[in-house]
Amino acid sequence: MPKLKTKSGAKKRFRFTASGRVKFKPARMKHNLRKRSQKTKRQARGMQILDASDAGLVLKYMPYNR
Repeated sequence: MPKLKTKSGAKKRFRFTASGRVKFKPARMKHNLRKRSQKTKRQARGMQILDASDAGLVLKYMPYNR
């Protein structure tokens, strides 16, 4: 049986917690930050947990990384 490939874009953008939930870094924080409010920038710091309805798709893209 052939092995499944992991999507390259997914492995760069997502990580897993010890309990198997999906972590991600919020978007729109690389440049043009003067346009964003301080509240937006503060809330987008660090990693966040992906919603369970979206996590299923990421798990499909990364079959061996749970």
